[in-house]
Amino acid sequence: MSDETAQVAAAIAGELRLMDPEVRASRELAGELLDPEFVEVGASGRRYAYEQLLAELADKPGASKDGPRYEPSGMTGVVLAPGLVQVTFEARLGERRSRHSSLWRRRDERSGWRMYYHHATVVPPGVE
Repeated sequence: MSDETAQVAAAIAGELRLMDPEVRASRELAGELLDPEFVEVGASGRRYAYEQLLAELADKPGASKDGPRYEPSGMTGVVLAPGLVQVTFEARLGERRSRHSSLWRRRDERSGWRMYYHHATVVPPGVE
């Protein structure tokens, strides 16, 4: 496996873990995957920083084992620079479809891969 392939695989693995209800419901587990400088622009248009998202993530959709789960598709990644990967995909959560782009970075071996930036856009019904 090439270094670039390994970097993309690590970022995609992190992305998939963040969709796991157990991780979403745990401030500690989610905090291990988010960069301390994390920023998100959610599908609602709301901006979140690291602490805000960790405080609210357990109450967001996809955090309950009994509720709807994220169903990702078309997930791909590209290395933008050493230690920086962009992941893009589409996801369904119940009837809602959205498109996502995130940046994952690895500062060092100790901290591992963490999501630095995330953006989501809702796809209106009927749009391909």
